[in-house]
Amino acid sequence: MTRTSLAVVALLGAAVCASPGLAEDPPVTVSPSVPASTLAPPSVTVSPAEPASASPSVTVSPSGPASASAPPPAPADTGSLDLFSKDTISVLLDWRLAVANGAQSFVDGGFGKTRFQGNGNGGYSAIFAPVEADVVWNPRFTESLSANVSAAWQRGHDDGFDLLEAFLNYLPDQSGTVRVAGRMGLMWPEISLEHSTGGAWSVVNTITPSAINSWIGEEVKVLGAEISLHSSLGPHDFGVTGGVFGWNDTSGTLLSYRGWALQDIKSTAFGNFRLPPLNPFITQLQQNQTDNTIEIDHQPGWYARADWHPPWPFGVALFYYDNRGDPEAFTAADQWGWRTRFWNLGIDADVAPNTKVLMQGMTGSTIMGFPLNGTPWVHTDFRSAFVLAVHDFGPLALTGRIEGFQTREHGSEMPPDNDEDGWAATVATRIPIDQHFTVFVEALNVNSRRGTRVDLEGLASPFESQTVFQIALRAKL
Repeated sequence: MTRTSLAVVALLGAAVCASPGLAEDPPVTVSPSVPASTLAPPSVTVSPAEPASASPSVTVSPSGPASASAPPPAPADTGSLDLFSKDTISVLLDWRLAVANGAQSFVDGGFGKTRFQGNGNGGYSAIFAPVEADVVWNPRFTESLSANVSAAWQRGHDDGFDLLEAFLNYLPDQSGTVRVAGRMGLMWPEISLEHSTGGAWSVVNTITPSAINSWIGEEVKVLGAEISLHSSLGPHDFGVTGGVFGWNDTSGTLLSYRGWALQDIKSTAFGNFRLPPLNPFITQLQQNQTDNTIEIDHQPGWYARADWHPPWPFGVALFYYDNRGDPEAFTAADQWGWRTRFWNLGIDADVAPNTKVLMQGMTGSTIMGFPLNGTPWVHTDFRSAFVLAVHDFGPLALTGRIEGFQTREHGSEMPPDNDEDGWAATVATRIPIDQHFTVFVEALNVNSRRGTRVDLEGLASPFESQTVFQIALRAKL
């Protein structure tokens, strides 16, 4: 399938479950599945250049930005057809100064936990360069039907210009007792508390997203359709969302072979992520990269979300995901199906004037390969959680985040040294310059232990403590 045809399929929502995959290689075998076990730059910026309102932290719901279950209309001033006016097209830019230490980054095929790395001895090194350029198109077709199409160049991710998202928004009149909304196309499900919906799926308050939402950006983008229903019971607002999708069969590959990471590179329609060194058995059957968007087994996956917004200043969202991947299916290029399932809980609360706290936790598992004595080759349990607080000082915002992450390996061909434990702390500030430019300053420290650093990468210790300092200049043109 060509890039043009994918954009058309994604935008018009071609049948998610029946079409051939996007991968270059067709499936070789698809065995029966292993049984189931177990959120114009006014004053603030959100993204690699995408600004938000002056107080984005006050508008972010537990499942994303305000009213995340109902995708935002764009543009919002009229209900008439608007395809190519100045209000429908944005260019977003991100220029970065980064100083980091630590071993080889996962971007370059190592086990490093961040986008940037130290010098050859693990000491500090610096880079000053553009890291992302996005083009976002938000046409409006009718009063209730709009679209979001975005494409990006990202440094370290194939170094090419590729499609990020392409989906339709359906947002009819919301005055009824039951309010309906929907999306269809290539998109991220509403899971992250840290990203803005639409645009270029950009982080609101920091440069680097949490481990949870870094992984969502890497391996949980789908080609599918979702519908949301909202209603009120007295002063309480309730919402439910259901989605069906395909082209996400490799989700889980990075979590098992590399582990968690904290970084802001996002998956694209035709891109891939390099894998770190693999053990001798896995090396024989797995390509040294994982493709971002691929259909292998032609089985649809599904997700569901429930939201509750009481009359008090907090909200809760519970999300469940199951890609229903066949762990015994693979392609001629050695891309494998993964059966990945997880629960995600998000809570946001206004705890004081101009102060918001976001909490997000995830737990799940992913399996791949044929069973050996009843145990699949790879079976990884994963979990992570973070607490983030943001306080607005007028147009400026100060953010702090603390988080922990872990994986546990139970597969027959993945020894326990693949287990991982870690934690990270982040401090960031957002400084608006003018209508078009915003500066972010961030310090990130990540501490982790993973035995494969010694066994497969040849490092002296399974422990690593890495610090990254970044200044990002973001622009919306």
